[in-house]
Amino acid sequence: MSEDQKKQLEQQLWNIADTLRGKMDADEFRDYILGFIFFKYLSERMHLYANKLLKEDNLLYEDLNENTSNGKEYLNAIQKESLSKLGYFLKPSELFSHISAKGNSSDGGETFIIEDLKNILRNIEQSTTGTDSEDDFGGLFQDLDLTSPKLGKEDGQKNTLIAKVLAHLDKIDFQLENSELDVLGDAYEYLIAQFASGAGKKAGEFYTPQEVSMILAKIVTTGKKKLKNVYDPTCGSGSLLLRVAKEVKEVSAFYGQEMNNTTYNLARMNMILHNVHYKKFDIKQEDTLENPQHFDKRFEAIVANPPFSAKWSANPIHLQNDRFSQYGKLAPKSKADFAFVQHMIHQLAENGTMATVLPHGALFRGAAEGHIRKYLIEEKNYLDAVIGIPGGVFYGTGIPTCILVFKKCREQDEDILFIDASEGFEKVGKQNVLRKEHIGKIIDTYRNRNTEDKYSYVASIDEIKENEYNLNIPRYVDTFEEEEPVDLESVSNELQSLDGDISNIDKSIEGFCKELNIKPPL
Repeated sequence: MSEDQKKQLEQQLWNIADTLRGKMDADEFRDYILGFIFFKYLSERMHLYANKLLKEDNLLYEDLNENTSNGKEYLNAIQKESLSKLGYFLKPSELFSHISAKGNSSDGGETFIIEDLKNILRNIEQSTTGTDSEDDFGGLFQDLDLTSPKLGKEDGQKNTLIAKVLAHLDKIDFQLENSELDVLGDAYEYLIAQFASGAGKKAGEFYTPQEVSMILAKIVTTGKKKLKNVYDPTCGSGSLLLRVAKEVKEVSAFYGQEMNNTTYNLARMNMILHNVHYKKFDIKQEDTLENPQHFDKRFEAIVANPPFSAKWSANPIHLQNDRFSQYGKLAPKSKADFAFVQHMIHQLAENGTMATVLPHGALFRGAAEGHIRKYLIEEKNYLDAVIGIPGGVFYGTGIPTCILVFKKCREQDEDILFIDASEGFEKVGKQNVLRKEHIGKIIDTYRNRNTEDKYSYVASIDEIKENEYNLNIPRYVDTFEEEEPVDLESVSNELQSLDGDISNIDKSIEGFCKELNIKPPL
């Protein structure tokens, strides 16, 4: 698929989203349009797989009669195979194209499909009951409220709107037959980004800008072609995990945790839409700090964009937990930034790399945070790099942020790399955007560990100690630009010239005033 075709598809999907826009908030109509797209994807994948199974019998899935003994025999066999291979099952009468056609009959008469659609979505989830994929499909469509008054005051209005959206989606070819393309996955990511741009502060709950995701992904995959696993403790929509997969040939397993239920559903949909088999990902819904779900696992790559300076319990009982006990102090109740760092350090494998986004204040705030920073550097020597990125990059906040990189087994364990990339961006509307050249420079500098005037500096551990473990980037990367020296004699001559000009103007004004027989201004 060419770049133009890709953009055309993205525009088509965004135009369909326009059908719902104006009726509800961005984060609400996001759930509907992404939910319907996901249903279409599951349906088409089921359709293709069933036809493949029926090919030897010269049958098509849509032609099977669900009410005959022969048809039921075929369906039972297909269901068994589908649950093993795909993780779910849909009957021919439950396919997206069938329900769309039913809601948009050619005779112009309106057929009520809302109840049918509700049953289909429920049946998709229930088809997985008692199977290995139950946790991955359970509750996926619970945010798709087809009875919401925001779809219309009356049932007929709701039905018409839903049928219209399904009809538009039914015309789009996601090219699922072409396994080399990830057309739908890319389009889904595009839509998530578009929704994030209009979601204000809520955007941070589910989306990390692709440019930042790319930096984190490239850092944790440096020197590696395959990853045993990757983990994101605040995974949002799962986009950051999927970005890591694009940087290597293979990721054997994806792990994530997300507290928000709607976003948790979105993350699982995103995984499935990107052809990540249900057995290869494990996304859990819970509060990561209070109730970690992958506590016994260690990860080769960890990426995260935790909520900036979030509140947490800071309950002293956590000091008995292996994640926090060795530090002797907990992150403050009002700022959980280092609590997330401590959690991720605990989950990091000995050969792993961790890259996380934090607010700049985490670099220099004192008290418990200063104590934790000192322990990580002086006692553990895990901190590998500090990268300052521009403010205004994240949706919903303009604060400057940084990326901290940690390794338990560092190649260069006598210094820490500092990069000030805060000025490397392009202004696009209200957002600051990192272009390929900005990302490339950050990654090249990180991988080569270069010192570059006004951009990067490799600081010894002794220098860090001298600065009392304060990691504020300007202490290490001097970006001060000297002003050009002022030629005082030239300025004096210019002022004298201006005085002469003013004197001549005053005389002209005085002459005009005499002619008009009025007093000249003082």
